[in-house]
Amino acid sequence: MVRLGHLHAWLRSARTWSTLGVLAPVGMVAVTGLMLADLRRDAWDRTEQTSRNLLQVLERDIARNAELYDLSLQATVENLAAPGLAQADPQMRQLILFDRAATARDLGVMLVIDAQGNVTDDIGAVPPRAGNYADREYFKNHQAHDGLGLQVGRPIVSRLTGERMLPFSRRINRPDGRFGGVVLGTVKLSYFEHLFREIDLGPGGAINLYGADGTRIMRYPFREADIGANIAQAPTFRRFVRDRQGSFVGTSARDGVERFYTFAPIGTLPLILNVALSTRDVEAAWLTKAVTIGGITLVLCGLTVVLSLLFGRELRRREAMQEELAALSRTDALTGLPNRRWFEDRFAQAIETARRDGRPLSLLIVDADHFKRYNDRYGHPVGDAILKALARRLAASVHRPEDLVSRIGGEEFAFLLPETDGAGAARIADKVHAEVAALTVPSAGIGAGSVTVSIGLAWAGPGGGADLPDLYRRADEALYAAKEGGRNQTRIAAAQAPAPQRSSLQLVGRA
Repeated sequence: MVRLGHLHAWLRSARTWSTLGVLAPVGMVAVTGLMLADLRRDAWDRTEQTSRNLLQVLERDIARNAELYDLSLQATVENLAAPGLAQADPQMRQLILFDRAATARDLGVMLVIDAQGNVTDDIGAVPPRAGNYADREYFKNHQAHDGLGLQVGRPIVSRLTGERMLPFSRRINRPDGRFGGVVLGTVKLSYFEHLFREIDLGPGGAINLYGADGTRIMRYPFREADIGANIAQAPTFRRFVRDRQGSFVGTSARDGVERFYTFAPIGTLPLILNVALSTRDVEAAWLTKAVTIGGITLVLCGLTVVLSLLFGRELRRREAMQEELAALSRTDALTGLPNRRWFEDRFAQAIETARRDGRPLSLLIVDADHFKRYNDRYGHPVGDAILKALARRLAASVHRPEDLVSRIGGEEFAFLLPETDGAGAARIADKVHAEVAALTVPSAGIGAGSVTVSIGLAWAGPGGGADLPDLYRRADEALYAAKEGGRNQTRIAAAQAPAPQRSSLQLVGRA
């Protein structure tokens, strides 16, 4: 019956129906949102799969041609050691050296360069076109280091044709192992441009080929200024290097467009390829559906929510006023400290907790000395200012969240100190005297040290403290003893006496 009564009251509550009036359309919006989110995931899944397929096709094409270029270079290096090569006439020498290079797609130039950097053989001309390449980066690398294998350099402009090329090179060793030159083969960058152009990635999409050092070898859509740029410090490229392959959403260092990047190395070559689709393009179709479906749902649900909110506004305002009144009923209007009602509630809880857990509990009762004199001499406004300043000083004497400082009436305050024994409470009392000693009211000419307080201290719990029920009485009697003993001091109620006399109180401090 009790449960049925609660259910009936809940169903009759205006808040219940107001809440249901909001939750129902919110639930509809949530379901619609989940459906749209699922559609969005599908769009991204398709995009990711498409990107990986495109990347795989491009990577295989480039890797296959790079392998062909490398085989051509290796064959030329091997053919340099062919018997009778030195005695062959120039045309025959050219055929012997470059016999496997004729089928290489988009081959630019292919040269044999001696140890001094001079061209000795040229696949494109007999006699070879003159030139010295000792200053090229690939030449210097091979000259300085043996065993580098295939080297893929940065994009260069061919001195023979004026076209942009990507250099592939291998070292030539003399019979004694010394540096004997370089075999160079270049690939026209137009090969990559034509390859990338065949793929439609949408208006915001891009395909990039980078060297391992961050140099951009080719980009589609093509722009001359992009070629040779280095983005090694860009967050996107650092991600390429760190993860080796994968996909992520990032912002382009080139144009600031957010894209979905799918990337992988080209075989074992120091090349990184990425396919980048604009996130805006990826979500364009989905966004159209989302706007249409979501817009209709939001309009319908919004009307319901507005009506429910209008109904519930007055209820919430009433509850807020009730909470504010409840807070005001527990707060002292003058000092802002908890009032006696709040203190009594917390005191009862603290006693129960101390009894259950066997922990100590201390209480300080603080009273401003000769406060009536200040009211009589300066008037109540100054008296109020002293009480406000005193409240701030007392509050500054403790820092634990569980400690409570409250005004329990007139110029009398109380400190409730859970899990604090007599020694700890005495230290707090000393802190209170020190804080109050610094109190000033400049508007009334009251300087530091003018205002003093008397403190009664009592504690209860293991180790000799008094019983819990008479804790307040003992602290109040200790305060009376401090007043009688000359004020501006702390008296501690002795633990053993059930009704402490003046002789059972211990003087702790006096300013």
